Amino acid sequence: MDPLLIEKYNTEVPRYTSYPTVPHWQSQTPSQDEWLTDIKKSYAEYPELSLYIHLPFCEALCTYCGCNKRITKNHHVESPYIDAVLKEWKIYLENLDQRPTIKEIHLGGGTPTFFDAENLKKLISTILEDSDLADGYEFSFEAHPHSTNSHHLKTLYNLGFRRISIGVQDVSPNILSAINRQQTADEVRGVTTWARAIGYTSVNYDIIYGLPFQKPKNILDTAKFIAEQKPDRIAFYSYAHVPWKSASQRAFTIKDVPSGVDKNELYDIGRYLLEMEEYKAVGMDHFCLEDEALYNSYKEGKMHRNFMGYTPNYTKCSIALGASSISDSWSMYVQNEKHVETYQEKVNSGSLPIIKGHKLNYSEMMMRKHILNLMCKDSTSWDSLSKDAIAIAPFLSNLDELVEDGLVTYNNNKIKITDLGKFFIRNVCSSIDPIFQGTSSDNQVFSKAI
Repeated sequence: MDPLLIEKYNTEVPRYTSYPTVPHWQSQTPSQDEWLTDIKKSYAEYPELSLYIHLPFCEALCTYCGCNKRITKNHHVESPYIDAVLKEWKIYLENLDQRPTIKEIHLGGGTPTFFDAENLKKLISTILEDSDLADGYEFSFEAHPHSTNSHHLKTLYNLGFRRISIGVQDVSPNILSAINRQQTADEVRGVTTWARAIGYTSVNYDIIYGLPFQKPKNILDTAKFIAEQKPDRIAFYSYAHVPWKSASQRAFTIKDVPSGVDKNELYDIGRYLLEMEEYKAVGMDHFCLEDEALYNSYKEGKMHRNFMGYTPNYTKCSIALGASSISDSWSMYVQNEKHVETYQEKVNSGSLPIIKGHKLNYSEMMMRKHILNLMCKDSTSWDSLSKDAIAIAPFLSNLDELVEDGLVTYNNNKIKITDLGKFFIRNVCSSIDPIFQGTSSDNQVFSKAI
């Protein structure tokens, strides 16, 4: 890729996990009654939901990580936390006015496999007792290869889980040591083998490029490992260096972290080798084999993106349980208390642990649709006489440079991202984002695009 193009677009832009992005949420937090009223209304219109459960505990600190986590080797924390999550779920059950139908469950973290398999069984089986399952439901979980055992895999499989996302990041011992990631390639290989023998139909590897001290050889070694194990799906994430947000990243200096052209080289090598192994790029930072469900949904224009990432399943409602997790009713977001003990206290007192949120107005919901289209379908369009056209019109001139640089095409009220532009999806979205374009900040808020 042209180094001048990389330099030009390597700016701080949102990742668009939501729209509006969390830093642009309004200051007034929705009340519990407002939130429950909104989620009930949304669920009544589209009676299937996604359920995200945040399990924040880890035994060791991975210094690259920007997630909300609690580091401890004390496993007595498991039961009180599981009990609190189930009490939070009960509050939703009492207010939905109908037995919920679940389309997907995702266990994230932290380290879900920090928890004993029996505690995970208690959590999921209790939730399923009072729920129905939608056609084509999908249950998935994130697995740390050092802490995941065959009992975890068999227990979750028997509960309906068929997709496992293994945190690989890199297989090079020197990189794993630098980021304090306590695992080996043999452990990744072992979990992969167990999962397939048990019957899991989708094995995902999370890989990160741009990690501290990472070189092209490290990407080559990881790509060779992928070629041997052939996971069904790969999330090839860009390392987001945000030390102002994540204190553990202060273990590195900016000189330790590849950036700009050097970081792009790592991505180019990885992408080239993945494509040589017949992986297909979908959306932003994901690669799939052709028979993978996510790739099929992408080809059919049905791929969706929510706080859990890319998914082949669309739901209007996403209920999130656990500390720091974010729920989505489509017209409102709410985030839970981040501190584990405070989260548990609030739930045990009988209330939802909401600490912040955002009510979307019509313009924001409209723009959310276009951002999602660009993120999931590589294009978006609108009628020239619609309200969408009026809202987007002031920012269309921002597309001129993107067109000139070959990142998008724009005609007949349709924006289409080119193959080159797929690497700059975040820049394309930010160019027509009224909130981002109308906000200036002297503080670092977002990570770099590359």
